[in-house]
Amino acid sequence: MASGWDWAGGEGLLGLDDPAEWDAAFARGEDRLGTAVIGLALNCPLAEASPRIVRAMRMPDPIQRGFAFTAAGDTARINGALTPELYEALRAEGPHGFATHAIRDTLTFVPFRDLPPWFKRRWVYVTVRNKLEYWWHRIQDAIGDAWRALRRHRG
Repeated sequence: MASGWDWAGGEGLLGLDDPAEWDAAFARGEDRLGTAVIGLALNCPLAEASPRIVRAMRMPDPIQRGFAFTAAGDTARINGALTPELYEALRAEGPHGFATHAIRDTLTFVPFRDLPPWFKRRWVYVTVRNKLEYWWHRIQDAIGDAWRALRRHRG
């Protein structure tokens, strides 16, 4: 069966909405599976896209792996939820590297009550860190304003 998708050039793969087509391309060893899995995340139900996203996260090509993590973030944005397998894949990758943005998207778009414990701890850590950075920058701004006013006054 000939595929109607441009796997060689990648054109139109963000519109992929057929998990069986992705599975067949994976079996053939196509190059742009990460791009296509973003299409699945955008166009398919979470339960159908999730196992393919997880599989794409394990691909050896770092560019395509990066796209798979982008797909996980898109899934969190669109659905406001992830599957247990996606949560586990993000946890395994950790908050640095490929998973950074997908974890941030998950913390932003999935309700706190629906997060697994690891993500709840991460949410608390990020929230506290962001608040402390905000206060630190406000203090720096106040000190800078005071210093400039003092210099003008002495001027």
